[in-house]
Amino acid sequence: MKAIVETGVKQLEIQELPMPVIEKDEVLMKVRANGLCTNDLRDYLGDMKYTYPRIGGHEFSGEVVEIGSEVNPEHFAVGDHVVKYIIPACGECHYCKTGRENLCIEVAKSTTFQNPEGISGFLGMSQYIAVKSRELYKYPKEVPFTHSAFTEPLACVVNSVERAQLMFGQDVVIIGGGVMGLFHVILAKLSGTRVILSEPNPERRKLAEKLGADVTFDPTKVDAVAFVKEQTEGRGAEVVFNTTALPQIAKQAMDFTATGGQTFMFSSLHPNDPVPTDMGSVHSSEKLITGTVSPKIPTFYRSVQLIAKKIVDVTPLLAKTFDYTEAVEAFEYALRPDTLKTIITFDE
Repeated sequence: MKAIVETGVKQLEIQELPMPVIEKDEVLMKVRANGLCTNDLRDYLGDMKYTYPRIGGHEFSGEVVEIGSEVNPEHFAVGDHVVKYIIPACGECHYCKTGRENLCIEVAKSTTFQNPEGISGFLGMSQYIAVKSRELYKYPKEVPFTHSAFTEPLACVVNSVERAQLMFGQDVVIIGGGVMGLFHVILAKLSGTRVILSEPNPERRKLAEKLGADVTFDPTKVDAVAFVKEQTEGRGAEVVFNTTALPQIAKQAMDFTATGGQTFMFSSLHPNDPVPTDMGSVHSSEKLITGTVSPKIPTFYRSVQLIAKKIVDVTPLLAKTFDYTEAVEAFEYALRPDTLKTIITFDE
């Protein structure tokens, strides 16, 4: 099989690798589409601590081409369209046992990230992958592979929005109009809130308005904190989601938040510099500042339902597709600051 292998900083090779051999409880999945995530781009730029060689790609979808002898045929059959829950949770630690497998303490030690004796990575940028059947989720065959490839990023946002426990009529500020910010717009609007988006790019603001944002503004053109307070009767937003990676914006997210409100740091900070925090205000105003990361199994499943049942239409967020033979072009395109989701396809 062919795979896109990272061999060094900005070094991608199309390599011929052995076909995976499945175990009794596995299926052989043919990857058909894989979305490029910000973390894939950081890997590409060498801004990571993982071992080479590496096969990235964790936003992938495909079809079942072979089934292990112990896989329940009532659940999966050859030809099924599927996605994989990608977190290599151990299932045994405190967090796995308490329903927070996205926080599993063993994940960072897994071969997904550190494999000095072999290939690291989620393996979504290879033509075939062996998958435990318990990690699979089915899609209706009419859903394009390029759409089901959005399952994992949408699942991250489902986790984020569910943690906020949004209530009808609340004011919600979302910082950043990239793919993840726009998914927050969609889900926050579905939750019955008034959605305010902070985003400097005018095209992204227009798209956000089409997707349900009630108010959009350019934070570089106005006093952003004052603007948010003007929109919220002087209080600030009851819930703020920061989907940007800049430390200075994290401070702004807290300033957007009303007394008694919640600030969610959805994105990892990059660089991870310390952020000044008015802890006196956190105390006296009962503000909650927390983070959200990766989907749990239930939120991943709900993401499948949202896309499969066409409750969420991912079409507006798909910027461009590339064949796997154009991997370098795909990564370079995805690095553009004005683009949305880039997807690599394996159609052979």
